[in-house]
Amino acid sequence: MRSTLLPVLACHVGAALSSSLLLSGGTIIAFDEASQSLNVIRNGAVLVTDDRIAGLYDEASPKGIPADAEIVDCTHKIITPGFIDTHRHGWQTSLKTLASNTTLAAYLATFSSYTARSLFTAEDLYESQLAGLLEALNAGVTTSLDHAHNLWSTERAEAGLDASVESGARVFWAPAIDPTDEYSGLDQIRDWKKWNKKSFPNDLVTLGIAYDGWDIGAPEITQAMTQLIKEEKPHVLTIHWLGGLWPINSAPSLLHSIGVLNTSTAVVLSHGPGLTAQEADLLRLTNQFLSITPESEMHYGHGHTYSHRAHSQAALGVDTQFTFSTDILTQARLWLQRTRSRLFDETMDQWIIPATNPMSVNQAFLLATRQGALALRRPDLGAIQVGAKADLVVFDGRSPGMLGWADPVAAVILHANVGDITDVLVDGRFVKRNGKLAYAGYAELADRFLASADRVRHRHLARPPVVLAGSFFGATYAAYGSPAEVDVVRGEGTGYGPLFW
Repeated sequence: MRSTLLPVLACHVGAALSSSLLLSGGTIIAFDEASQSLNVIRNGAVLVTDDRIAGLYDEASPKGIPADAEIVDCTHKIITPGFIDTHRHGWQTSLKTLASNTTLAAYLATFSSYTARSLFTAEDLYESQLAGLLEALNAGVTTSLDHAHNLWSTERAEAGLDASVESGARVFWAPAIDPTDEYSGLDQIRDWKKWNKKSFPNDLVTLGIAYDGWDIGAPEITQAMTQLIKEEKPHVLTIHWLGGLWPINSAPSLLHSIGVLNTSTAVVLSHGPGLTAQEADLLRLTNQFLSITPESEMHYGHGHTYSHRAHSQAALGVDTQFTFSTDILTQARLWLQRTRSRLFDETMDQWIIPATNPMSVNQAFLLATRQGALALRRPDLGAIQVGAKADLVVFDGRSPGMLGWADPVAAVILHANVGDITDVLVDGRFVKRNGKLAYAGYAELADRFLASADRVRHRHLARPPVVLAGSFFGATYAAYGSPAEVDVVRGEGTGYGPLFW
C-alpha cells in the first residue's frame, strides 16, 4: 500500500503533455449560469489550462490559443462534464456478484460494515477501493462521495484513504464513525482529527465524515459528533436516511434539532424513503441534498416514496457498486424512466391520457452532473463553463449505439454506454485516453485485486447463510415477509434458480 504522504502518484500517468489542452471540433454540453440551463455548442472547442476550463468557443480552431497547447481532435464526439456520484461504498468492490438477489435487510445482515469486517485485511481493502475507483473513472464518474463505513481499525481505514489518493479520482472520502469493540467511536474521531491535519499530494481528495447514529447511536458519540461538526467544520457530512417503514430515521428534522443541518458543512442524506413534504421543505430551507440511488433502491427494496418531488434538492448516487452498475449514466436513465412511469401512472389512474412528458432528458442530465456539485457545495464541478474544474468526459458519437444522434443530451442519457466513453479528464489530466485507463499499473493491480477478491469471496462463502426471522431491528411494525415470487417458466417451477458462485 502507498502512503498518503507520497509527494507524487507514481502510477497515475494522466498528465497532459502541455499545461494547455484544446478539445477541438466536438459538440459540447455546456452550462449557462445565467439561465441555469444546458447550452449545446456544436463544432466548438474547450480550452483546458492546468486544472481549469480556460475557454469555451463556438468554433473548432479558435484564435489566441497558447502556442504549446496540445490539440485533441473531438470531431463527431460529445463532450460532457464529469459525472458525480453522491453515494458510494468503494471498499466493497471485491464482493462483486455476491448480492445479486439480496434485499436491504439481508444486505445489512451479510455485507454491511459490521458484518463484513471479518472478510477484509487492510491489503484487501486497499485493492478493493482502488479497483472500484478506477472502474468508476472508466465509466466517466470523475467525482465520488464515498461513505466509507470500513472503520474497523486505523490501518484498514487508512487503506481506503491511501487507495483514494492513489486513484487519481476526485473523492470526498467520508469515513463513517461507527464504534466496534476493537475501535471505539472516540478513537475513530481521534483518527479523523489526525487525518484532517494531513496534507495530501494533490487536491483531489477531500476529507468528509459520515455518521448514521443520530437516532440510534450512543449519546456520547452523537454529542462528540455534533461538537466535531461545529468546531472542525468538515466539508461534507453524509448520512444514511431511511425512515418510513424502516425503524432507522436520521431525518432532516432530527438533524436540525441537534444543530448540524444548517451549518457551513454540506449534508448529503442518502435514500430517504421516509421523505415527507415537511422534510423536503427543510432541505430547501437549509439547502441540503438528498442522494437518490435508483438502481440500489429498486434492487434492495428501500422503497421510493416522494424522492421525485424533491429534485431541486437531489442528486444521484450508485451506492453498493459491487451489486450492480458503477456508472451514473445508468442511474440517470433508470431514474428518468422510473419517475416518468410513476407520474404517468398517477395521471392514468385518473382516467386521463398523458399529453406531455413529466421529466426531460435535460433534467436527468443535470441530476447526474450539476446537482451533484451543488450537493457537495462545489459549483466549480459538474458543469462546462469558464473557470470550472476541467473534469470532462468525451463520448464517441460514431459508435454503433450513438450513430445518428441529433440531440447530444438525449444521446448521452438514453443511448450511450460506458463503452462509448473514449476519454476522461480529472483536474485537466487524462485518466482515460483513447478508450483505455491511463493508470500505469492497471494490469498488475488487476492481478492483485483478483487474488484478493478470491480470498474475500472464500471467507464469505465459509460463513453460514443468513436467515431473516422476526422483524427488522426488532420493531413490531416492521415484520419480515416475502413478496409474491415471479414465475417465468411454463409448467413446474418458476425459473428463479440458484446462484452460480
